[in-house]
Amino acid sequence: MSNATGNAGGNKVVGVTLPLHPVSAVGALADALRRRVLSGEIAPGTALPEQELSTLYGVARPTVREALAVLVHEGLLRRERHRSAQVTQVTEADLDDLMFVRRPLEDLMATALAGRRVEEADGALERMASLPGDAPWSDVVAEHMALHQALVVAVGSPRLERLYAALAVETRLGLVRLRTVYSDRHLLVAEHRDLLDAIGRGPAEAARRAVAAHLDHGWGTP
Repeated sequence: MSNATGNAGGNKVVGVTLPLHPVSAVGALADALRRRVLSGEIAPGTALPEQELSTLYGVARPTVREALAVLVHEGLLRRERHRSAQVTQVTEADLDDLMFVRRPLEDLMATALAGRRVEEADGALERMASLPGDAPWSDVVAEHMALHQALVVAVGSPRLERLYAALAVETRLGLVRLRTVYSDRHLLVAEHRDLLDAIGRGPAEAARRAVAAHLDHGWGTP
């Protein structure tokens, strides 16, 4: 991949041409940009001009425009009229507020699931553990999200699931910041294994304490 970095102050996405081999060019480009955003390779606030992306990836501008629209819809990018799309910036205050809202939701999850193992969450953990050391951080983010989402879904409350899903974009962008905290990915795996074990063993109070401790961390330095 190219060394695309930058911020809202004018840095650009640069690099050699990276041709795509798409089933859908729009989907392939959206996937490529999503991976780079969630790996931290394209920094928060970076502008993504359509012409530069068209040249970089060797696709037409309408394809770029549609791919950017996908990521805007997901919340990973923001776009204002007559301006290039930019990677969404999530501040420390945003992340603190995110955790303020996540804690009661995951407390409900812990209470409901105490004493149960969730096969889908265990599967996400094992996939995270099996990622090679040089795997993109976006792959770690994906399995981390899958693990927590599986726990919430297992509760069986559509409303809890909807509320939690509304926080997904900011959670994913917050996880990008943690790549520096978890340079040793075995530590991240171990923390989540401990979390799932605590929930699986129960009782409810122990599961709730484990979830609260798990969420009580800083967000590192972007």
